[in-house]
Amino acid sequence: MTSFLSKLDKVDISGLGMKIQTNPKNIRKLKAMNYTDYISIDPNIRFGRPCIKGTRISVSDVLGWMASGMSMEEILADFPELTLDQLRACLAFAADREQKLKYA
Repeated sequence: MTSFLSKLDKVDISGLGMKIQTNPKNIRKLKAMNYTDYISIDPNIRFGRPCIKGTRISVSDVLGWMASGMSMEEILADFPELTLDQLRACLAFAADREQKLKYA
């Protein structure tokens, strides 16, 4: 298994005095995904649960499949109408929602 940084070219991190490698093809992975392009909340679909746009597949369905051990490739094989970006958007949505939680 190759490390994430081994796939990158050099970029200077200002102030840290270190160089990290980046490849323009991989820059998209470093940017935060705009999950709103893929996830919608409609009160008339699945009782307002967040779903992948154009489907009735909820974010919690996808997260449940991943939690049960299904790989993204297995999910895509079972649901060919989905894309890898849609699955990543589900993860980004969950991560964003978790960050916004207020803890006591």
